Amino acid sequence: MNTSSRRNGRVVILGIYVTDLTFRAARMPVIGETIAGTAFAMGPGGKGSNQAVAAARAGAEVVFCTRIGNDAFGEIARATWAREGITARASVIDGVPTGAAHIFVDDTTGMNAIIVASGAAGTMNAADVDAIEADIAAASVFVTQLEQPLAAARRGLDVARRHGVITVFNPAPAMSLDDDIFPLCDYITPNETEATALTGVPIANADDARRAADVLLAKGVGAAIVTLGEAGALLHSATRSVLVPAYHCGRVVETAGAGDGFTGGFAAALARGDDAIAAMRFGCALAGISVTRPGTAPSMPKLDEVERVLNQPADLSRSS
Repeated sequence: MNTSSRRNGRVVILGIYVTDLTFRAARMPVIGETIAGTAFAMGPGGKGSNQAVAAARAGAEVVFCTRIGNDAFGEIARATWAREGITARASVIDGVPTGAAHIFVDDTTGMNAIIVASGAAGTMNAADVDAIEADIAAASVFVTQLEQPLAAARRGLDVARRHGVITVFNPAPAMSLDDDIFPLCDYITPNETEATALTGVPIANADDARRAADVLLAKGVGAAIVTLGEAGALLHSATRSVLVPAYHCGRVVETAGAGDGFTGGFAAALARGDDAIAAMRFGCALAGISVTRPGTAPSMPKLDEVERVLNQPADLSRSS
């Protein structure tokens, strides 16, 4: 597995920003129905931007690359990154709106359903990556996902690999992928649904996740990390298979940012030199805190909060 010697704590993330429009209600309406909601909130979101906020709050030096529109939602994006100390490489595209996401949150369970319109970020291409090659070359970890076009994500992984930078690929939302992308991934971090989409293996437990991860290893990934919600996260590689349990930090309010919190925290911990299992524990603790708060980016905890959770006595992992 790629083990870059540069431990400067820098994480470069390629992805999208959207403004989240979150509605809370007792249930989803059916087609043609109008129901009363209990709350509404607007705030920063998008998988890439959420991961950037999570990593920055976790102590990493973060560079985030995206595209936004010349509009009010774009202003929210810029203000968010400035507030969090994130270096933004954000091209402003005239005539195309900044992305937005409709998020439904179930008042009872905190579970969510999301519709994302990527807007300007959906026009990203390989040239956006070429423009930040120097940033990637100077990083410890590179992260990308699939809300922006696949061509941009693939170029980012390729550039990072050429410069000896650790690559973390979050294959979300789920889609079919050509096999040539997998050897570019030191770590791939699907949830159960995404892992099933990539491998055809239905996942109901950790053993199923191991079987799916074996398929991903055969495709060329260095290690697969399958996130399993309340069951934690499974690291599976050619040499070890370790289940890191979830951290339960209070009543679940909203789960929409949990996966992004895990990936951002995992990347930040890798960038400062933690090994993969320690980085997973950090990511699980960060995600465990985030689900106790509303919002996606706003729910991400600070470094000291995560460290307090990690310092509590716990049975932190099981291996086989």
